[in-house]
Amino acid sequence: MSERSLCIKVKKIKGEKTLILAKKLGITNSELKIQQNTNHIYIPLVRNPDETELAKMNGQLLDFELEIKVFTKKKPQPKTLHQVLEGHLSPNLLAILPRALDIIGDIAVIDIPPELKKHKQVIGEALLKAHKNVRTVLAKVGAVSGTYRLRELEMIAGDKKTTTIHKEHGCQFQVDVATAYFSPRLSHEHKRVASIVQKGETVVDLFAGVGPFSVLIARKNADTKVYAVDINPEAIELLKRNIRLNRVDNRVIPILGDAEQAVGDKLLGVADRVIMNLPEKAIEFVDIACKAVKPSGGVVHYYAFIRLPDTLEDAQQRFSEAVEKTGRKVDTFLSAKTIRETAPYECQIVLDAKIH
Repeated sequence: MSERSLCIKVKKIKGEKTLILAKKLGITNSELKIQQNTNHIYIPLVRNPDETELAKMNGQLLDFELEIKVFTKKKPQPKTLHQVLEGHLSPNLLAILPRALDIIGDIAVIDIPPELKKHKQVIGEALLKAHKNVRTVLAKVGAVSGTYRLRELEMIAGDKKTTTIHKEHGCQFQVDVATAYFSPRLSHEHKRVASIVQKGETVVDLFAGVGPFSVLIARKNADTKVYAVDINPEAIELLKRNIRLNRVDNRVIPILGDAEQAVGDKLLGVADRVIMNLPEKAIEFVDIACKAVKPSGGVVHYYAFIRLPDTLEDAQQRFSEAVEKTGRKVDTFLSAKTIRETAPYECQIVLDAKIH
């Protein structure tokens, strides 16, 4: 859509200065797109400048013209959750409304503070309005717990479902947020690790879930073999579907079972690279990872949580000591960094360790 509007015509070299002045005077029309050609820029106005404003413009710009021109209307910006809820929640409740949420496919998962529990349906409906691609809103009821790393979820708006298709870095993943662990917040890590896998490597993904590491690695590395291990049968079934969905049937081998048993039975000394995405208790499986690494050595990607006053250096020390108990040693840490904050004073880290 377009409309005719009064505008300021000024040479491009003075465009930024003119725009700043026009905004300061409160005369710009923010609903219309600014236009330009080879020499000039055209800034749409909401009204005619008064005498005082014209005097300021003449004093600061010197060379400009006012004319009528046809402008294209800007597309309306989608409202944020906070904007949708203005007028529905008091300012003090808006202040504690969560700003972070997980969007997995067309499902949004949000952590609602206790003070907002009675407003959960209102928040859920507002979230559907703020995120047009979302069809279902689930609220976290408890923390991630248990062997399968699951949490209780409550549907507060939209379609009643927990399954979806999540797209990430050119891959598609069938996910059931109620029966298998999945975190979209590790998207960058999935891509980072996949990008550093070398040609012809064998990778062991010890806690593979529905396959975000395994499948992406296989998609990006045609000559790589990935053994994807998980103890959760629901996760393995979804992993098998994702292997077929992303056409990596010959490169990702799903293994249902405990990591220790899987390595002991099938994966002793096969890995050039081991992924340990079990931050709650990965330290307990360092010996298993070391058994999977080839006798000649390999790389371990170790994920963990640390809480102040704990530091990255403390985590490196603990990991090194755990490796040495297996009769091996850390040759070097290729990388050690914080990935994300997970709670006040707590964050998730990753160590990339070269095992000798």
